[in-house]
Order: sequence, then C-alpha cells, then structure tokens
Amino acid sequence: MLHITNGDSTACSLEQTGVPGTVLPWRDVLHEGPTPAGLSFDQMSKLRARFIADHGWGSYKDVLADFLRRDSALEQFQSHKEVVLWFEHDLYDQLQLIQLLHWFSHHDLGTTTLSLICIGEFPGIDSFKGLGELSPAQLRPLYDMRIAVTSEQLALGSAAWQAYCAPEPTAIEAFLSRDNSALPFLRAALLRHLEQFPAVESGLSRTEQQILEVVAAGSQKPAEIFLAEQEKEASAFMGDSWLWGYIAALCDTHDPLLQRDDGGPFTLPSEQDRHDDFLAQALELTERGRAVLAGQADRIRDGIDRWLGGVHLHGPDAAWRWDRQQRRIVRWDQS
Repeated sequence: MLHITNGDSTACSLEQTGVPGTVLPWRDVLHEGPTPAGLSFDQMSKLRARFIADHGWGSYKDVLADFLRRDSALEQFQSHKEVVLWFEHDLYDQLQLIQLLHWFSHHDLGTTTLSLICIGEFPGIDSFKGLGELSPAQLRPLYDMRIAVTSEQLALGSAAWQAYCAPEPTAIEAFLSRDNSALPFLRAALLRHLEQFPAVESGLSRTEQQILEVVAAGSQKPAEIFLAEQEKEASAFMGDSWLWGYIAALCDTHDPLLQRDDGGPFTLPSEQDRHDDFLAQALELTERGRAVLAGQADRIRDGIDRWLGGVHLHGPDAAWRWDRQQRRIVRWDQS
C-alpha cells in the first residue's frame, strides 16, 4: 500500500500505527507561490521547488531532488494494491488533495484502489487542528474508515485544481457555483483562499489584516502573534514560519506597517541566529499600519508582486480584490 499525507508530522505518526505500506509525505505549501495553468506535472514540480528554495527552505538542488523522489514514488502507484490519501479540512490540505485528485484523474488506476480519509473533526478533541496532532493510536482507527474515491470526486478535484491554477480568480467563483458536496471541505477552503486577495478597503489580505489586528490588541512577539492569529481562523492552515514571513513583509517596506518597538530591524531566524533572539523581538504598528488597518490607506499603493495560485498580482493596479462586504472577487480599477 501507498499512503500519501500532508507532511512529515502525520507521516511519522502513520509509520508508527502498524498500518501496512509505504508513507509518502506531500511536502508543498500550495497556498503560497505560483501554480500557473498549462504546466505539466514535472514543470510544476520544478517551479514549486524553485519557489520553496528561494524562500530559504533549502538549496534548489536539494528541494528539487525531494520533489523528484516524491513524483517518482507517485508515478509507481500501480505497483501498490491500494493508494490511501490522508488529508484534513483546511486550505493547506485541500489544495494538496485536489492536486492529487487532478493527477489521478489523468491516470489509469488499473487494479489499484484509490481510497480517501479526509476529516474535519476528531472525537474528544474540541478544536481539531489536523492529522498531525493525532497520536498513532488515534490515527489507526481512521484507516478502517477509508472510502473508495469515486469518479465524481476525481472529476470535482480535477476541476477545482484547474480553477485554482487559472489566471483569473473568477474561475474559482465559477467553480464554487456548482455542487461541491462530494468533497465537503473544499468550498470553505477555496473561499479562504479568495480572502487572501487584497481587500477593497485596505489592500490587506485576510492574514495580513489579522496580524495587524492581534498586534494592535497587544500581541507583540512572534510566537504570541502566531498563536493569536491562528485563533482567528476557523480552520488554521498556515505554519509559523510562513506567518513570520508575512510579518517580515509588513516590516520590510520603505513605509512599513509594522516595526520593532526598539527601532531595530525585524529579522527572521536562520541557522546562524539564536532562535531566542528572534522570539524576543517585539512589534508595534506604525502610523501607516494603523491607517491601513482602519481602511484609511492602501497596503499595496506602491505595488504588489505576488502569486495566489494561478493569479499573478503585479504592480500598483493589481487587477483583483476581495470585497469583504459582498464576499466576492471584484476587478479593481483605482480610477
């Protein structure tokens, strides 16, 4: 058997459950960086490896080698009697799931069974965060609850992935207008993705908005900010390192929205730096940060260069915004 799951934490626990087979962690943070339409699977892996390496998660050579090992294991799926997909309800997992369903929808399963375990809650856990917090003993019963992936789920996952990779976010809205009940967590996840587009009022993504809100409310240090921001999410999906990257971006402009309270530069942790020094940094809103948070100034007035799935937002007149009142994507025209 081949078990594919959302990362190393769950993979490590799965290996201790006694469930037969090989475990393959799907290491990609698909809610960050480019996933443009029209690429082959191999081209997408190379692009994703470059993006991850450029963000300091290893050399391009090493990251690409990891992707190629992953892809090779996937391509040999027919050597297994069964492939089991282990995922949860949040945006991070749902994007990985639809990428895999898209891939499998274009391959003949042969005699291999494709199964799915996808949960949004767990008995006895009031605020379920994900599979990674479950012990091997808690994971093991889920194996017996797996269900065969249907042709409807394959088609729906493939359509969702194509919409996510489309060059305009209206493709996602069009996708969400159809029946998505075969993948019950997908709708909320894709709506959360759309909330990452700059808001009409302020130019802030929802994550940026929440960071500024928790700092304004008194959370100042990186770990405090991370925990407080996570509490604002119905389904937390972002790891601490990526969130700290958002903080750094809010500090790293010629007219920053956040600054260290001692006037020093905000620095991310590295192999050379003491982690304690990083965690000791305290942040506060700048005057512009307060104005943007209040909707009195625009976060991206000086431009943006960011990929959200297949959409490239670039320049001061980035075409797409999220309207929080109407809860929909709108084309932005500053004039």
